Amino acid sequence: MNDTYTTAKRPAVFLDRDGTVNAEVHYLSQPEQVELLPTVSETISMLNSRGIPVIIITNQAGIARGYFPEHNLIAIHDHLRQMLAEKNARVDAIYYCPHHPSAGLGVYRQVCDCRKPSPGMLTRAADELGIDLTRSLMIGDRESDLQAGAHAGCQTALVTTGYGQETSAAIDLKTVRGIGVFPTIADAVREWCNQSTNGAISVEETNIKPLH
Repeated sequence: MNDTYTTAKRPAVFLDRDGTVNAEVHYLSQPEQVELLPTVSETISMLNSRGIPVIIITNQAGIARGYFPEHNLIAIHDHLRQMLAEKNARVDAIYYCPHHPSAGLGVYRQVCDCRKPSPGMLTRAADELGIDLTRSLMIGDRESDLQAGAHAGCQTALVTTGYGQETSAAIDLKTVRGIGVFPTIADAVREWCNQSTNGAISVEETNIKPLH
């Protein structure tokens, strides 16, 4: 044990990808299919400026099912990073799960701890990036996104983009540490800041107008 100094862990914002960061496309498989949703680049840029890590957490069972190869996914994420960079925004990391428990092919067919609603991708990010999960927020459009966040100890927020409208009619936010249902990630982040006692960022600092 090294007691020479202590490095404080940071809160972070975790984002689902499809239907949350970019428009929902059924088994998106090509970089040119990526379309950023409203307020995404502005919100990520604001979080960047305040030193809050932004991490994408995404299930990609299309790889397991053989719909597209893993190198396509890498190209998609490179393109997504470039699109964000053009808006002065960046994500600190992208974690993806290529597995499926029953429909996968070869090594991709397995029961894993990374496929949401399991929290494996979030806990790995916490270990690798020094994240305090109890002070963090997971935003997504599906119940499995919020379940993964809650299982990891995060607060969660549902956005009504992607499959969010359907999810909002069925989910009990109390079971997933939910702070609310929001039209965009900007609205979700503002409410997290408003409710937060972690001192990470004040609601005045978000500087993004909610789209109510």
